[in-house]
Amino acid sequence: MAQHNETGRQGEELAAEYLIKKGYTIRDTNWRWMKYELDIVCEYQGRIVVVEVKTRTSDYVDPIAAVTKAKIARTVRAANVYLQLFALPHEVQFDVVAVTMHDGKVEIEHIPDAFYPAAKVYR
Repeated sequence: MAQHNETGRQGEELAAEYLIKKGYTIRDTNWRWMKYELDIVCEYQGRIVVVEVKTRTSDYVDPIAAVTKAKIARTVRAANVYLQLFALPHEVQFDVVAVTMHDGKVEIEHIPDAFYPAAKVYR
């Protein structure tokens, strides 16, 4: 496995552990269906929470900046498919968890409601 893939996998595992400690129930990790993918899907306080995980190994790169408008649009479309496939009538919340691993230290930043779907993307 390429190093960046291993780093991403580790970041997703750390993010899932963090969310579980905060009381979230994990439904799926690394969910894929056709061209759609979601890093973590969980439930929290009656909502479905779709979590985009961004992992970096440098303090100099802001992982949040990697959540572009295009990434948001893909994530929202994938969430819509997920909700339809599993017939989930829940409200949806989109969070970002940034994991920075540098010099043997791990920092996790959780941003609830990090973005909202645009009306024309999410119906």
